[in-house]
Amino acid sequence: MKNIGDIISSNRKKMKLSQPMLAELLQKEGINLSAKAISKWETNATEPSVATFMTVCKVLNITNIYEAYFEINNDDPLSSLNNEGKAKVLDYIELLHDSGKYEKEICQVIPFSRFIDIYENAVSAGTGNFLVDGPKETIELTKDIIPEAASYGVKVSGDSMEPEFEDGQIVWVLKQNIVENGEIGIFSLNGEAYIKKLQDDKNGVFLISLNEKYSPIPVNEHDRFDILGKVIGKNYLDELIEYI
Repeated sequence: MKNIGDIISSNRKKMKLSQPMLAELLQKEGINLSAKAISKWETNATEPSVATFMTVCKVLNITNIYEAYFEINNDDPLSSLNNEGKAKVLDYIELLHDSGKYEKEICQVIPFSRFIDIYENAVSAGTGNFLVDGPKETIELTKDIIPEAASYGVKVSGDSMEPEFEDGQIVWVLKQNIVENGEIGIFSLNGEAYIKKLQDDKNGVFLISLNEKYSPIPVNEHDRFDILGKVIGKNYLDELIEYI
């Protein structure tokens, strides 16, 4: 059985790589470390984590990790062959691939894609803006970075919902006509759209700002009041652009 330091050292030298060169290749794989760290591995002063060691094996073309560590794998018929024998087996495997009769069926992965509407008129975190039937943009996301249950998105305007929601953020809304007391939702009050926390208790119905410098907005008996949905998430615009 070999130790990990010997495996790394021997395969690094086989590929004619210096320790700094190996460190540079690992950095391209997202493993940020110095040549000094590799030196400590090779002298067995420290050991890499399992995930890091797997990446090292990838960079150093160590395809049979079990054999590299235990020197022989009784479950692998290639393990007992010398290099010439292994080359002949690989030649035969190549012939099997070329025949097209023995290829493993591989499931095709369908790339993630999701379409969702974002209303262009911002909902107010201040004085109120029109939303219902307003203009909107439909975007296609290529990564699942928003809540699965989101029905649509709207932009926040103003600072009355800080620090939880900031001006310019996009909030994701589950379309429904019920929001429980204390939950944050999107509301239409007399034709103006708001993002607020709902207060519905013995004192009446109010739209509450999280920023204490804003007074609660009362919902009176004869007001036109509609619940447009419950807020279930948020993103900054630059977080979305990468996946549009």
